[in-house]
Amino acid sequence: MGDLPGPLDAFTRAVAAAMRAVSQHPDLQVSFGRDTPSASGAQAQMSVPPHDLPADEVASYRGTGDALALRLRHHDERIHAQRMPPGQEARRMFDAAELARVEGLGARRMQGVAVNLAALLEEHCRRSGYLQCTSTDDAPIADAVALMLRERITGAQLPAGGRRVVDIWRDQIEGKAGEHLTALAASIHDQEAFGRLARKLIAQLDLAPEEEEDSQTEQESGEDSDASQGSGDAADAEAAMAESMAAAGDRDGVAEDQDSELGMAGDQDVQAAGDEDTAYTKTPSNVDGPPLPGSADQYTVYTNEFDEIISAPDLCEPDELARLRTHLDQQLQHLQGSVARLANRLQRRLLAKQRRSWEFDLEEGLLDTGRLARIVVAPGHALSFKREKESKFRDTVVTMLVDNSGSMRGRPISVAACCTDILARTLERCGINVEILGFTTRAWKGGQSREQWLAAGKPANPGRLNDLRHIIYKSADEPWRRARKNLGLMMREGLLKENIDGEALLWAFQRLCDRPEQRRILMVVSDGAPVDDSTLSVNAGNYLDRHLRRVIDWIEARSEVELIAVGIGHDVTRYYHRAVTIVDAEQLGGAMVEQFAEMFDEETPIMRRLARRVH
Repeated sequence: MGDLPGPLDAFTRAVAAAMRAVSQHPDLQVSFGRDTPSASGAQAQMSVPPHDLPADEVASYRGTGDALALRLRHHDERIHAQRMPPGQEARRMFDAAELARVEGLGARRMQGVAVNLAALLEEHCRRSGYLQCTSTDDAPIADAVALMLRERITGAQLPAGGRRVVDIWRDQIEGKAGEHLTALAASIHDQEAFGRLARKLIAQLDLAPEEEEDSQTEQESGEDSDASQGSGDAADAEAAMAESMAAAGDRDGVAEDQDSELGMAGDQDVQAAGDEDTAYTKTPSNVDGPPLPGSADQYTVYTNEFDEIISAPDLCEPDELARLRTHLDQQLQHLQGSVARLANRLQRRLLAKQRRSWEFDLEEGLLDTGRLARIVVAPGHALSFKREKESKFRDTVVTMLVDNSGSMRGRPISVAACCTDILARTLERCGINVEILGFTTRAWKGGQSREQWLAAGKPANPGRLNDLRHIIYKSADEPWRRARKNLGLMMREGLLKENIDGEALLWAFQRLCDRPEQRRILMVVSDGAPVDDSTLSVNAGNYLDRHLRRVIDWIEARSEVELIAVGIGHDVTRYYHRAVTIVDAEQLGGAMVEQFAEMFDEETPIMRRLARRVH
């Protein structure tokens, strides 16, 4: 902190001192950098406040520090990990309830902390666009439960955006679990009891099957008994907590022998494609592509009546879209420079490929120094000029498909938006058409598709059971300058829900096949396996995973679309033949640029396929 200006240095020192006091950790080391605010053990990280921090945002910044300090003081990672429920949305609600408990304890005991946390909550509601919510599809139920719980714990009025979310969900939540909310608010001093009640509330809201909840409770009671005998393993609990809090959507429980069988099937598909003389360029008429060899299981969709393909401006008001874009630019100001440098390097490599030959003996152009003797001998000779021949990538189109699932929330989705934006601009300058797409679902826990299935009496094996939302941020023919604001929509927290990758991949693939360009490249940016709790709760645990593998195998082996992937925090090389996995979202820009550079350095897909067959 010593290199900060005087007033800013004094402010950060005051924030650090307050965090040590609130957390009751006098030795807490607080550092200020560009990373996401976090705290663990005796270390805490805060972002550096801007030099011109508005007065109305000072309390919000202090609220961030108070929230981290209260988590260190009142939160036990081991207990939280033991009580964590299965399912992405259930885990998100469990985390949100625990956050409300921790911050509620601080707000009830310290008036100054209550003011700061209220300012932080108001900013969160504003950035999430809660004032624009009109239905349960726009308002996350996990946030609604946390807001209602916070309201009961503190007795304070919620900000306008928070009231909007609560009003949308209040009747449904209180009708199903009103008593559980009251019990939760009364047990905030005991994290163990609070976690047990939170699990019951989640089951009551149908976010986890009753039988899973019951079996989990029995398992937990056994673990509690073991813990009382001193046999608990804290290291394992902390590892479980780290995995669950990542919320990356990587589904556990798929047996290794199933993965092995699927991998062998994919190899058979690749080998069969190698024997084909004709490569397919269109998707098959059925949504799931060709079946896996030797398998009778087919991917089905219960209903696509509620699915939507929508342009980004149709999901957000123009003013809100502009504000979200400004927020994205401000948050990633330090990242744009490094990614832009990488993109410029890519552009130089591409432009170098565009100018690779000369035309000689022309009547106009540059004077050909090799023809100087001809000019001396025959001054009237007209064919003494040359011109550099242009070979633009006019027959290439690139689609970037970005995972818009809830597990991408925060830094990953911000960096993904920034990188796709800069790379789209770079490729456009090189004459390459670029399309940017996103995929998520319209609702948590199935939406209208699940409601229709429930009304029909819950028929067995319904297949995919959620409402898809496929978003067009930038079409291939749209100039970057017109689509620039659209990428800010990714920062709208209520947008990010669940991810069904297989159908999204087929959708992007079909759009590519409808393009006139001869070379088509599809890049997928994701952070894990497909997850939709509604679908997986009534189908096999690897239902979506298996479909994604089948789609990837078919595209890679039987089409001319070149498929590449970048995984954030999760290994996607087990799905994609050409892929790279990064640990930190900050590495995304470099990984994407490098993948594109390698792609353009290679021959066409047909030449690569012939090379494999010869080998």
